[in-house]
Amino acid sequence: SLPKGADTNRLTFAQWLVDSRNPLVGRVTANRHWQAFFGRGLVRTMEDFGYQGELPTHPELLDWLALELPRQQWSIKELHRLIVTSATYRQSSTVTPELLAKDAPNRWLARGPRSRLEAELVRDVVLSTCGLLSDKIGGPSVFPPQPANISTEGAYGQLAWNTSPGEDRYRRGLYTFAKRTAPYAMFTTFDAPSGEACLPRREVSNTPLQALTLLNDAVFMEAAQQLGREWAARNGSTSENVAALFRRCLTRPPRSDELSALVAFHEQQVKKFTADEALAKQLTGSSDGPVATQAAWTATARVLLNLDEMIGKE
Repeated sequence: SLPKGADTNRLTFAQWLVDSRNPLVGRVTANRHWQAFFGRGLVRTMEDFGYQGELPTHPELLDWLALELPRQQWSIKELHRLIVTSATYRQSSTVTPELLAKDAPNRWLARGPRSRLEAELVRDVVLSTCGLLSDKIGGPSVFPPQPANISTEGAYGQLAWNTSPGEDRYRRGLYTFAKRTAPYAMFTTFDAPSGEACLPRREVSNTPLQALTLLNDAVFMEAAQQLGREWAARNGSTSENVAALFRRCLTRPPRSDELSALVAFHEQQVKKFTADEALAKQLTGSSDGPVATQAAWTATARVLLNLDEMIGKE
């Protein structure tokens, strides 16, 4: 109900909700943005702040954020700055046996957040890493590559999935055409909602199909092939180039054991594709240039793009 004494001719319910004197909107807003950074809200049931929802794990913190938001003139940018510069967010995400035994889901925030990216961002971050992501803004929906029968065999009418040409092929996931009865398959694999109902909170799964998608989906294959072509043209030693590729994908230098394992894998792939040029052409999708070298780097890039660290927030 509206506040007592409110002039209903001048004050609508929506206006009252965004009034800085109303703490409810501050709690809901702060909780949603906390969930975006930590993978879990202070109130896990984001869709239900009532008696049937879960109690907040840190009620005093939630109340403080709800009051701080209007003090910052409802600036979401300031809220984000506050969260990411906090000591809680900047903790290491390393899981020790003691912390795992005490708090496996990290409800009490004894370690930094570690969660997988949302489906659309998984694709975006891979395309950005290999330099294919289009920064074009606005415009109609696009059709990234996927098997045509996903949409033509769906219920409630067929949809001809004509893959978009040029840079539209690599637009951000935000612009991907959505058919509710046959959503984009890669997004579905990574737990994106179908669009048939409002879903304030996504559940996160971990399945073998996700790893197979990162290895074999057309978008991720093209990303690996792009990195393969770029790295085949680089100068320097194998060790230096492997370290550079590792840093490009994971934004950190490799440990010595990681570097040794990847260098050994790359050298093994060079021998394999040098002995079978047809297989190298099949992997690279090209017959130009040193295809064996391109194929070896493509295979190495596929390994890195398939790592959990590649699609997770550490």
